[in-house]
Amino acid sequence: METPTKKSDFVLIPYMKSNDIRATFQILNTIIPYLFLWLLAVKAAAISMWLLPPIIILLTLFSVRCFSLMHDCVHYSLFSSKKVNKYVGFGLGIINAMSQYSWARGHLYHHKTNGDWERDGGFASFLSTEEFARLNTVQQRRYELLRQPLMALPGGFLYLAIANRLTLTIGIYDLIGHLFTCLNQNPRMSLSKIISTHKSRIWQSTTEFWDLLLSNICVISSWIILSYFLGAGFFLGVYSIVLTLAGMLFICVAFVQHNFEGSYAHQTAGWDYLTSAIDGSSYLELPTILKWFSANIGYHNIHHLSEKIPNYYLAACHQQNIHILSNIKTLHIGDVLSCSKFILWNATSHRLVSIASFRQGTLKPNSPQTVSINTEHISEP
Repeated sequence: METPTKKSDFVLIPYMKSNDIRATFQILNTIIPYLFLWLLAVKAAAISMWLLPPIIILLTLFSVRCFSLMHDCVHYSLFSSKKVNKYVGFGLGIINAMSQYSWARGHLYHHKTNGDWERDGGFASFLSTEEFARLNTVQQRRYELLRQPLMALPGGFLYLAIANRLTLTIGIYDLIGHLFTCLNQNPRMSLSKIISTHKSRIWQSTTEFWDLLLSNICVISSWIILSYFLGAGFFLGVYSIVLTLAGMLFICVAFVQHNFEGSYAHQTAGWDYLTSAIDGSSYLELPTILKWFSANIGYHNIHHLSEKIPNYYLAACHQQNIHILSNIKTLHIGDVLSCSKFILWNATSHRLVSIASFRQGTLKPNSPQTVSINTEHISEP
């Protein structure tokens, strides 16, 4: 069938209305088992530590589900009330040690620029082939190393356990400097005035600062309380493993949703939102149980066509429009590693390429890509 040329070619509107009953049930069937698994982990550890691995796996999967439901709340699609989405999303973020508001800012920007690699650049600051060519050998190897699949493991821990605490610490350090500057100029200036006039490089608004501060207070307080009742060694040990594994899964899923062979990767000029949603987002076909734990986030092209469709309607919407989605990129779990090599953006071909293919292309004397890249590289001072 002919490729759709406008958004109205798709049947989306019937699936964009939130169902509060279904949303409430999803929250209950996620949070209650998650808490129960923690109690079970305590009982199991008292018997034998060898009973913990399957419980940790389940805790990880429920953490992934918490993240996916939080993601729906970011788009105000899980519940019909914007306020309920905000509060529930904040709570779900606490479970994974995240500030929902701060994460939402970057994620919503991604939705506005998906497929426009000149503005977005992917979630791991991927370089264009021209930028990569300008790096020296050591820098190229470091870039390649930091984006190896195995780096998703420590990356997952840093992403969830460390990032928000580090972000707040750096931001407060800058804020303290601003505070002294303001008090030197006007000793009577109020704290709220000082915070509101602070132009931070970390947060973009006063609301984001307060949300980041409050979420960190809740996260750290929960760590202290649970460490007291469950034992610091047990809780922090199990929780660190769960966060690491969950963060790794977040990174892997986010990667294959947009980094794959043939993915639409355009520059700003000529970029098209509809094409980016269809050709720049994949359909990750997962087993039924993993679809449930990921809250159907594998239907990512549908999600980018309309972020207002809640997770519980994504599959039905996908099926409704399957006749015009015949050319979408369908991926499976086994494709994650093969997709991991696409970490460079070729602005000329509007496609993602691997470092190996880029280097091979630069060695071909008659390759048009080689001429353009090398010419630009030589012209650099």
